[in-house]
Amino acid sequence: MPHKNFDRATILVEALPYIQKYTGKTVVVKYGGNAMISEDLREAVITDIALLSLVGIRVVVVHGGGPEISDMLAKIGKKPEFIDGLRVTDEETMDIVQQVLCGKVNKSLVATLNRTGGRAVGLSGLDGGLFQAVKLDEVHGYVGEVSAVDPSLVIDVLEKGYTPVISSVAQGADAVCSYNINADTAAAELAIALKAEKLILLTDVRGLLRDPKDENSLISQAHPSDIPLLVKEGVITGGMIPKLDCCVKAVRSGVRQAVIQDGRVPHSILIEMLSDEGIGTMIF
Repeated sequence: MPHKNFDRATILVEALPYIQKYTGKTVVVKYGGNAMISEDLREAVITDIALLSLVGIRVVVVHGGGPEISDMLAKIGKKPEFIDGLRVTDEETMDIVQQVLCGKVNKSLVATLNRTGGRAVGLSGLDGGLFQAVKLDEVHGYVGEVSAVDPSLVIDVLEKGYTPVISSVAQGADAVCSYNINADTAAAELAIALKAEKLILLTDVRGLLRDPKDENSLISQAHPSDIPLLVKEGVITGGMIPKLDCCVKAVRSGVRQAVIQDGRVPHSILIEMLSDEGIGTMIF
């Protein structure tokens, strides 16, 4: 037992300078993937967010909910369709997206955070004109590209001591409609608007791997100027390209650090934020 207590004390001492560094600063977390599906991982993520908030770090959560949307579409007999990794969203699908993201998923996360000791408020990109978007193209239907961000409501919520939990839906700037927007993009754009200290994108991979088949080939740090060569060399491919584009834009727009990290690792947010070890790939 004394050894366990010593270990706990050592962990707290290691965390102290990081708590001092980030207290009062804003961190935007994009929450999705297996970390949302697995109950154990979900509990770990929510606990991390609650703990960070309790020590004075201003955490903003932006979430998607792809699996839940697909499940709901299956219940009404509608087959999900994706092109270039983006969900084809007709009018009926957009109704489902809005119901699932702004309703079921958002309020479930809020309730879980509150039960864990946090003080969460659920918002969507529609509230207060937070996210405005224009149609990406005709092929994807009601999929939008963020055209403007108004963080006023999020700032108000943060200043009152709450954790904003935001679903990735936007108000149409070019039509009277709502748009389905990419949660990574939404999180990056919001981090920029909030002048956040850090952007964390939770994913289902360890981070950026030099060899996708080798989990030990993690590239732990990179600068925005490194990214074009890594793309040219074929190190960055597929779905990792837009994630890194989000990180690069965020860092070049004033966010101090952007991290792509493995949401499958329990308490990965705490490891990244409050330890010497860190986790994932940091762009800075």
